[in-house]
Parts: sequence; structure tokens; C-alpha cells
Amino acid sequence: MPRRVLKGTVVSDANDKTIVVRVERRVMHPIYKKYITRSKKYAAHDEANRFKVGDVVEIRECRPISKRKRWEVLAEGGAAEAGARA
Repeated sequence: MPRRVLKGTVVSDANDKTIVVRVERRVMHPIYKKYITRSKKYAAHDEANRFKVGDVVEIRECRPISKRKRWEVLAEGGAAEAGARA
């Protein structure tokens, strides 16, 4: 079964080897038919403590690491990291 990949912004890096990522999505309101932004925060595993608040990252679903952590950081979502992967 494929693992989900989400893209979001780091909002906290206070914990060791853990970052909190806010993922936003746009949904249409059922009555007013206007798009509204919904967000959710995920705790993700960051082994090397590389990412800081404000970084755009991609997170991937993984095995449970702790009570709240079920995601791991794939890579930075920026163009610099994409060039390094190619």
C-alpha cells in the first residue's frame, strides 16, 4: 500500500528529533460555495534536526515511532533540495 506524502510548513522544532508541520488544504464550503483553508498539524520525525521553523517540507507516512509520531520528513519542498536529488 502506498504511503501518503504531504507538503507543509514547519511551525515548531522545539523537541529533539521531532518537528511539527502544518499542512493546509483548500475545501469548498457546502452552502456558500467559497473556498476556505483548513489546516492540520502533524508531528514528524527529523533524525538530524535539520529543519527550522518556516521551512517547507514534505512528510511521508511511516510506522509508529511514538504515541503521536506517524510521519517522517522526506525532504525539503524547496527547489534547492529538488536540484540536489536530480
